[in-house]
Amino acid sequence: MRALTWHGPRDVRVDTVPDPFIQEPTDAVVRVTTSGLCGSDLHLYEVMAPFLAEGDILGHEPIGVVEAVGDGVANLRPGDRVVVPFQIACGHCAMCGQGLQTQCETTQVREEGMGAELFGYTRLYGSVPGAQAEFLRVPHADYGPIRVPPGPPDDRFVYLSDVLPTAWQAVRYADVPEGGSVAVLGLGPIGDMCCRVARHLGAERVFGVDIVPERLARARAVGAEAFSFEEEGFVDAIRDRTDGRGPDAVIDAVGMEAHGTTAGKIAQHMATRLPKGLAGKLMSTAGVDRLTAFYTAIDLVRRGGTISLTGVYGGMADPLPMLTLFDKQIQLRMGQANVKRWVDEIMPLLTDGDPLGVDFFATHRMPLEDAPRAYEMFQRKTDGAVKVLLEP
Repeated sequence: MRALTWHGPRDVRVDTVPDPFIQEPTDAVVRVTTSGLCGSDLHLYEVMAPFLAEGDILGHEPIGVVEAVGDGVANLRPGDRVVVPFQIACGHCAMCGQGLQTQCETTQVREEGMGAELFGYTRLYGSVPGAQAEFLRVPHADYGPIRVPPGPPDDRFVYLSDVLPTAWQAVRYADVPEGGSVAVLGLGPIGDMCCRVARHLGAERVFGVDIVPERLARARAVGAEAFSFEEEGFVDAIRDRTDGRGPDAVIDAVGMEAHGTTAGKIAQHMATRLPKGLAGKLMSTAGVDRLTAFYTAIDLVRRGGTISLTGVYGGMADPLPMLTLFDKQIQLRMGQANVKRWVDEIMPLLTDGDPLGVDFFATHRMPLEDAPRAYEMFQRKTDGAVKVLLEP
């Protein structure tokens, strides 16, 4: 089959690789019809290089059709149309029982001290072959895949794999009071969807912050008040619109590669150029994140407010202003989205109308063969790229 493989920092290629096959009774093989390009994929494109191996298959946002199932999969059959959550979970352990599928005790990558395995996402999460490919082997298919109706275009359901539950969890974790206010830092796919979800769930004022004009325009189009990170005094401007206090919550949808932190950027680039063993040790013990967005969230949120981190961070010793966090009595929630926890809440918004605008959310649809160009365009934020869908 054809699949997008990693060969080094900023070097991804579409190669011919062996087809996946049933290895365990609870496996399924899915023919991928669409796979999303995620902001988290960009971390692999460069920063997380020490934890990747040449030939790793990337991608974790698939929708497709079941081709084959193992003897232990009774809930699926060939021909079913399914969305596959980005994490791999068993559905019956204590963590899954609490709706914490990203902490699944069956698939935790204990040798790395990490949570549940993820598709297409480094040895820290199991080095499981990813979904930017023609076919995908799905472990624990007796629990993970989400059946969706045949017929509607992939755009209607593909975002259930990651974008929708990640944004939904970010807003739920933000705990915005009814009629309250929330600022979303970073208006890539997740931040953009956070603005939509926050409005849908009852936030009266939603502020979106980014540096890309096209992304700011998209936020305004769904009712957010948009500000540029590069606009001097934007923090004070948002405070002025929230009675001088700051918003009730701030969602950091940027993560480790925030603009504006030269030292952090240098540290990240240095890490990708060190020998793998040394680079991995550095990233596992040091603070190599660019923390501009997180620092902004701490400054911006009102006293007693909540910060919800959904942008991925990777440093182990990042410096944090603990005095300010403590003094402002800030509540902090974070983590990978627990996809299946939120599906029942989200699904009616996809089957009974389109209040979140998923049908027109993608900015680009490209063949899998053009994936290297899609990664470059998405990282450089050119051509208005916000959400790219790849079609094998």
